Amino acid sequence: MSETPEVAAAEAPAPAACPISAEALPPNMRKYVDSKGPVPLRMMAAKALAPLSPADMLAALFILTFDPDEGVRQTAEKSSVTLPDRILAPALRDEGVKPPVLGFFLGRLGGNDAYAEMLILNASTPDEAVAAVASKCGVKAAEIIGENQLRLLRHEDIVRQLCLNPNATPALIDRTCDFSVRSGLVLADVPQMKEARVRLFGPEAAENPPDPGPTADEILGEYSELADESASPMEEGKRLNATQRVSKMSIAEKIKLASRGNKEARGLLLRDANKLVAVAVIRSPRVTDGEVMAAANNRAMHDEVLRVVYSDREWTKMYPIKLALVKNPKVPQAIAIRFLATLRESDVKSLARDKNVPNAVQTHAKKMVDKKNAPSGPKH
Repeated sequence: MSETPEVAAAEAPAPAACPISAEALPPNMRKYVDSKGPVPLRMMAAKALAPLSPADMLAALFILTFDPDEGVRQTAEKSSVTLPDRILAPALRDEGVKPPVLGFFLGRLGGNDAYAEMLILNASTPDEAVAAVASKCGVKAAEIIGENQLRLLRHEDIVRQLCLNPNATPALIDRTCDFSVRSGLVLADVPQMKEARVRLFGPEAAENPPDPGPTADEILGEYSELADESASPMEEGKRLNATQRVSKMSIAEKIKLASRGNKEARGLLLRDANKLVAVAVIRSPRVTDGEVMAAANNRAMHDEVLRVVYSDREWTKMYPIKLALVKNPKVPQAIAIRFLATLRESDVKSLARDKNVPNAVQTHAKKMVDKKNAPSGPKH
């Protein structure tokens, strides 16, 4: 006896839970993805007809691919690969788009070289999604992947997959593997990495790589507090020992620790002499606003770390971070002055008198104060 349509529908697997919520959209636009709302409204968004910005359109379509209504899901999937360039181009470059959304679109648009390159260049695109296309992308996209040193060390499967790419030039593979080996990656299953070890350290290193120092796993095993965000700060002697052990780690292992360790571990690594390690800290999904604030205040911070901070729309919405960036002499003058124009009048006055801020900032603040205090013209 055949099943009735009702029974078949009841036994069909439910769609997986969406990894992002409707809160990724502005409050007045969430109705377009509300699974409890009218299907026609969701279908309108699934057809890319809702009045959404490019970035919000991508987020809405992604959310709708998890919709309880199969028709909405299928329509959203279809729309995601047929969006016009005027929507895709700005959204795929936008670092404010949620990582799962960017990963979803790279998985569907990876065959389009132009869009693949935009997504690979976007720092918010998940490493796993980049690894998934690294073995088959075009020449230029492969070059972009090979140049992103932080990604290579943060997610070693990218190196593995890039070495399988027939479009990647031998020079790119050699360069990528040499850098990876110098940074402490081993990847014993990748022949090109073995060749790189021989090039750099001699024939004996083919099967016996140089000791890379402590691994992230070993450090977290020795100092379990460094894995626990709620742990109290280590006592001074133990912290000194941990600092010495961390200093002996390879760059690759420090980057792993930056993503897995707690605030204290990130604090040790943010001061590392290697900028890739420091950037890995500030890009860690576990980094807190307080840590970002401390980085913005630090006049000895790596330029690249500050660039990550002042380029992030969410962080620069926070007034104390913005004020700290204006005061930091390592922030480019044009950026500092742009933020200066958005500060409270009392802070601008204070900056105009502050001899510890960059001269350009102080001068511009004085001009703003003088303009504010200038007498208005004669009345007619």
